Amino acid sequence: MNSVVTTNIVRFIVLVLVQSLVLNNINFLGHINPYIYILFIILFPVKNNRMLFIFLSFLLGLSVDLFLDSGGVHAAACVTIAYVRPLILKFSFGMIYEHQTIKFSSMEFGQRLSYFAIITLIHHLLLFSLEIFNTSKILLILTKTLFSGIFTILLCLLITVLFSSRRK
Repeated sequence: MNSVVTTNIVRFIVLVLVQSLVLNNINFLGHINPYIYILFIILFPVKNNRMLFIFLSFLLGLSVDLFLDSGGVHAAACVTIAYVRPLILKFSFGMIYEHQTIKFSSMEFGQRLSYFAIITLIHHLLLFSLEIFNTSKILLILTKTLFSGIFTILLCLLITVLFSSRRK
């Protein structure tokens, strides 16, 4: 149990620092900016206290907001995906989630991809909607969501593949 807590603390700190100090300086083609800090929420253990998880997700988003001076949009997006995560897990993994025996590294690629994609796109859509907050710019919101989402999903999958293959 202690190693799980330590792993999550280190993951939290590393993801916030990498996001804030490195990735936020990437703004490829004006629309593409990866937000890999959501990997903390994606990979958080399933068998855990739900209120603690939502609170940690809030702290994650708030930490990124403090670095970016973005007024709480990351915190709102993080809390939302933390709240809807059980539904997304059930949709992506079915009965395996029901029995709470999910090991992300041993899941089929298609299941992992659908789970990562749904969570990422919900996060990005909410993030950019709150950031831009203008219905007349819906096309910009959708463009940023799509392109940043694809980049984030690819990076998150690459990171999980690289780090899970080291443990084996």
